[in-house]
Amino acid sequence: MYTTYDIEVAKRFTIYNSLFLDLPFDNIFRTGTMLPLLANSCQKGFEEGKTPREIIEGFFDELMSQNTEKEQNDLLFQMIQYVERQVVLFDSIEDAAYEKINDLGGKGSIKALITRAEGDRKKEELIEKLKTFSVRLTLTAHPTQFYPGNVLGIITDLEDAIRHDDIGRINLLLQQLGKTGFIKREKPSPYEEAVSLIWYLENIFYQSVSDIMIRLLKMLDQPLHSWENPGLLKIGFWPGGDRDGNPFVTHQTTMQVAERLKKWILRCYYRDLRKLRRRLTFKHVEEVMMRVERGIYDTLFEEKPVYHSADQLLEELLLARKALINHHDGLFLELLDQFILKVRIFGFHFAYMDMRQDSRKHDGLWNELMEIENSSWEEDELSQIDQILSLKKLPKVEAFKDEFHREMLLSFEAIGHVQRENGEDALHRYIISNCQSAKHLLEVFQLAKLTLDQDGKGLSLDIVPLFETVDDLAAAPEIMRFLYQLPVYQKHLAQRGNKQTIMLGFSDGTKDGGYLKANWSILRAKEELTRVSKENGIVVVFFDGRGGPPARGGGNMHNFYASLGEQVENAEIQVTIQGQTISANYGKQASCTYNFEQLLSAGLENHLYSDEERNLTESQRVLIAELADSGYEAYKEFKNHPKFVPYLEYVTPLKYFGMTNIGSRPLKRGKSEGLKFEDLRAIPFVGSWAQMKQNIPGYYGVGAAIAEMEKKGHLEDLQKLYHSSLFFRTLLGNSMQSLNKCFYPATAYLKNNAEYKEFWELMFEEYQRSIEAIKKVAAMDELMKDNPVIKTSIAIREKIVLPLITIQQYAIQTMLEDGKDKAVLQKLILRSMFGIINAARNAA
Repeated sequence: MYTTYDIEVAKRFTIYNSLFLDLPFDNIFRTGTMLPLLANSCQKGFEEGKTPREIIEGFFDELMSQNTEKEQNDLLFQMIQYVERQVVLFDSIEDAAYEKINDLGGKGSIKALITRAEGDRKKEELIEKLKTFSVRLTLTAHPTQFYPGNVLGIITDLEDAIRHDDIGRINLLLQQLGKTGFIKREKPSPYEEAVSLIWYLENIFYQSVSDIMIRLLKMLDQPLHSWENPGLLKIGFWPGGDRDGNPFVTHQTTMQVAERLKKWILRCYYRDLRKLRRRLTFKHVEEVMMRVERGIYDTLFEEKPVYHSADQLLEELLLARKALINHHDGLFLELLDQFILKVRIFGFHFAYMDMRQDSRKHDGLWNELMEIENSSWEEDELSQIDQILSLKKLPKVEAFKDEFHREMLLSFEAIGHVQRENGEDALHRYIISNCQSAKHLLEVFQLAKLTLDQDGKGLSLDIVPLFETVDDLAAAPEIMRFLYQLPVYQKHLAQRGNKQTIMLGFSDGTKDGGYLKANWSILRAKEELTRVSKENGIVVVFFDGRGGPPARGGGNMHNFYASLGEQVENAEIQVTIQGQTISANYGKQASCTYNFEQLLSAGLENHLYSDEERNLTESQRVLIAELADSGYEAYKEFKNHPKFVPYLEYVTPLKYFGMTNIGSRPLKRGKSEGLKFEDLRAIPFVGSWAQMKQNIPGYYGVGAAIAEMEKKGHLEDLQKLYHSSLFFRTLLGNSMQSLNKCFYPATAYLKNNAEYKEFWELMFEEYQRSIEAIKKVAAMDELMKDNPVIKTSIAIREKIVLPLITIQQYAIQTMLEDGKDKAVLQKLILRSMFGIINAARNAA
């Protein structure tokens, strides 16, 4: 695969990159000619130990000494724009080669899984598991996608032109790219964020999900029209419902987004129906299909709803199916069955919306509620829970003085509206961020009961706790045990099929506890929650809140899910996918199908096959636990360093994340003055370290922990663990990615900064220690030696953006050393962020 990658990607980039120089724009030849000179100066300069300021000022002294400061800065901005477009070109080339550098029918594909299951006589067992299993990818509106919609359109066309080696079209598209702005002039609204993600639903997931399902069921000889688990592959959707992620989301936004989702799935159906009706032109069938097409048309375009539910539509389609069999020997039956399956998969909801809010907001609402009721809280939690559950009626919304509390209550009413319009599947979960107690879950449960279940027939809503910090993960099993044994909640779960979804936060877990401790704590929490749930007759479903990079639970997710072992419930795989990870891993038909199949196969293989790689022995557990504790101590000491928060606030580009116009949400939770670590959102936290090319959350503590274990004589044990445990191998493999994306020479000037010298040296020492320690454990002479394709991709991307990294650090260094902010330097920092993030594809 490496040779293929070199030919199909690396060499093509060299060839197509030269086309930029011929573009008919002012200054582009000059910029394109001088950029390689700057890149060379950066590379040589860092090798010689120069600072970013010395590199940039030396470049100007040598080549632009006669130019004004404004002209010099203008060139830097032009170079930033040029590099941004180089990144787009490289992305498009890599995407166009996707099928050639990934084995779409190889390990992890459904074809390979079925072949293996048939060979091992496990086909029937596989079919039975498929009847209850599910993979749910939840698209979030987290702002890490820097490309506006018009640029995404060009990227799609550019990839197609590259696939066909159409030099003329590539040249034209590069011209268009050169003329098209990359910067959004205004922050998008929450609704606009939802609209941009619905594009992926309509153009990618609608085709990919149905294609995988159709191929899978055909290979297993299962009927399409009556397959009992059409929810095998699901798409979740947070834009419009995620109030914790975005405080600007309102109940009107929720209803507006749900309406858009319904309209867009009907558009997909309408397009398919027009094609299908061209085949089904027979008596007894054609009239039904015409009626269906007309009904969808009137619902969509004439605002005369004909179908109020997917079940109504399916009734008509099954009538046509019956007529096709009875009167026409089932001619074109397969085409009709494929369409029926699509309707059963996507319903009238298209994607599964979730509502999410922070537990502290619910606390505030209940505090005001108690005031309205002229009551006060009891001192102990059990008594407070009794108070919550004894409330029989909510005051009118108008009785609440706090506008935000009124909005929260209206959001519960919006859930009922969406379920009536789009079906219960459209919005059937409420997620509680920062959940720390049973009380937090029951606050939401009772609000939902009093709003949505006034007739007492049962609450059509799952209440999902999100455990994030290391302490909360440790407390989670006892919290859930209490709830499982609480009669009122027990009854609710019985009405919901005795299934409880629990969300676990990788991003905030890593931010709180460091890389090793967070990952180990989440695995242990899953195992304990599985045990407690089984003891109480509950099937637990784990929903993982992951970001793109390893520091936020990303990296190689397929291996992670394949490695969980028998002590973790394997009912479903649920995971968040955000920002660049959507476009990079699921933004094209081929990549979406490949990655979806990999996740599905990982979960199914975990069920079908048990081996030593997946199941940790007791001695291995003791070893990992000790390693994680040691790493936690190192990270905790670092996090508590007096310069930790000031460094984030005053040195890194953290504050600039709020100025990028890529997302509608604020930089941090709460309205407190100054920066508080606990209020900081995971994306700008991780993204800031990525901008500095330090990637702290992806490795800090790993080197210290391994060194400590080596002192105790356990290095050989860790080496054996690496080769025998898929979980541990995946853990260190993902950390290797974080380390490979580091570039400490860019910030080495901080060694001479009186305020941050010691802090920088701490980071650098742990960086070096982690590289050497992981190489020892993995028995490699270089990181990622076992994954040369990804390693090469990272190297090329880092080389492309090296001038941007240098320009950004030049601006940061200059302001630090001169002791004053300067508008042009701030703008350079901000503009450099876009290309650096986009090149990494999963840096935040």
